[in-house]
Amino acid sequence: MGERLRVSSGHPFEKQIGYSRAVRAGNMVFVAGTTAMKDGEPVAIGDAGGQTRHILGTIQSALADAGASVSDVVRWRVYLTNVSDWPQVLEEMARVFASAAPAATLVEVKGLINPASLVEIEVDAVVGLVG
Repeated sequence: MGERLRVSSGHPFEKQIGYSRAVRAGNMVFVAGTTAMKDGEPVAIGDAGGQTRHILGTIQSALADAGASVSDVVRWRVYLTNVSDWPQVLEEMARVFASAAPAATLVEVKGLINPASLVEIEVDAVVGLVG
């Protein structure tokens, strides 16, 4: 049996509702759905590209804390509250993930937990793959 490593971002919701920002199980890393929040407050309000940049920074930190990197990402999922925001969101996704070229999903959703959140992103990684 492998070990499980839980990564916290320190967000109060983690303890309140019982989740981790990321979990590493063996060589697999799962980063929870992440929105653009800082100190419990939304950032880049009204700017899907700005929210995506902030989210990707949070995700990169979580991956690093779990012993992974962007190059280990094999799948990302983006949830948008307005699908017409896709160009600026995917520009940011490409900036970070183009060389990894993971499998990808982008869907429009009715809403996210915070009405100011326009984007939520989650990623899965496998550490140690070649190619």
